[in-house]
Amino acid sequence: MKEKAVELFKEALQKLREANDELCRPEEDVVTSLVCSNSHAAIESYLKGFLMLHAIIPRDDETIAGLYEQCKAINSLFEQVHLSGFECNAHKDESRFGNKSSKFSRCFDIADSLDTFLRREKIIA
Repeated sequence: MKEKAVELFKEALQKLREANDELCRPEEDVVTSLVCSNSHAAIESYLKGFLMLHAIIPRDDETIAGLYEQCKAINSLFEQVHLSGFECNAHKDESRFGNKSSKFSRCFDIADSLDTFLRREKIIA
């Protein structure tokens, strides 16, 4: 299971980079659905990877909140990563003309916080 966890962490980092690249574009060019979907995928992969490191196979249909609760049950320090404001819906058809990219960067901030937390705890390198 450790190999699968490492694979999930690599996928998460790639998705985090893709979301960051999108956020670095001029605001009028940012495709918010890409930021959200990539950030969501990164968060999910980081949480699933952590669970797999601890011999827990998450269900395919598990929510981010459910994964997060399982991670907190293993390591209470996960409470340092706040999921509040995680309202990103990658499947929602949003008009990019009426939305500010900062509203959608919260998903990215959560993914980045997870990455930072896992590195600080020496779970990933």
